[in-house]
Amino acid sequence: MPKENALYDSSLKALTPEGVEFVLFPAGLPVRTLAYSIDKIIQWLIILAVSITISILEHGMGIWLGMILNFLVEWFYHVICELSFRGQSLGKRITGIRVVKSDGSPVDPASSFLRNLLRFADTFFSFFQIAFITIAVSRGFRRIGDWAGGTLVVYSSMAKSNSVGALSRILEKYEPVIPPRPLSGEEKQAILNFARRYPLLGEARANEIAGIYAPYLKDGSAPDTALPNTAQTDAATSDAAFLLGIARKLSGEI
Repeated sequence: MPKENALYDSSLKALTPEGVEFVLFPAGLPVRTLAYSIDKIIQWLIILAVSITISILEHGMGIWLGMILNFLVEWFYHVICELSFRGQSLGKRITGIRVVKSDGSPVDPASSFLRNLLRFADTFFSFFQIAFITIAVSRGFRRIGDWAGGTLVVYSSMAKSNSVGALSRILEKYEPVIPPRPLSGEEKQAILNFARRYPLLGEARANEIAGIYAPYLKDGSAPDTALPNTAQTDAATSDAAFLLGIARKLSGEI
């Protein structure tokens, strides 16, 4: 990149665990402010709608329910949305941005909870200048919660490789493979991340990486008799195809 243009380039290079480098385009202050404003309006509408509903209840009970509702909406609205809609609240969906981890992979529960827990530090009793300053001066437009959670807010077009539709297109030519044994949550996430990055790797590199884990997964386990012959053949001849077949099975369960 020419030196004179480096100052104006806000893109970030992310390195995957497989050693593949790709580019993310962080969302800046104006679009993030717009998304936050939309989400705040939605939060107010949720509280208003439920408050009207519980107003018909006994006065004392209504006050307690209102306080609980306000707490839940204020602290968990963003976490629930980010985990349910792949890094997007309604405000982020409307403005075309999403939350991802620093390496471009989907945000996980721990990262989402931590970044949203620290909203109080970014806003500090509605003192939004803290968030504005940290976003404006930091590389990648990160607020304090993003630094703590290891997350970025990026434009959705640059995170589309993590979407369900993109993953389905990658896996559609592979027959589903039933895992030979129950997989942990981390193993499932690792296999799905491998599938998302497969187009960046190439067949040779993908098989090299898959060869580290696939034999361990297949060790001591015979192919499932319910699998089609083509799936069994792929699993036997290609470690990458074996993991991609499992990824297709897992993606159908999401």
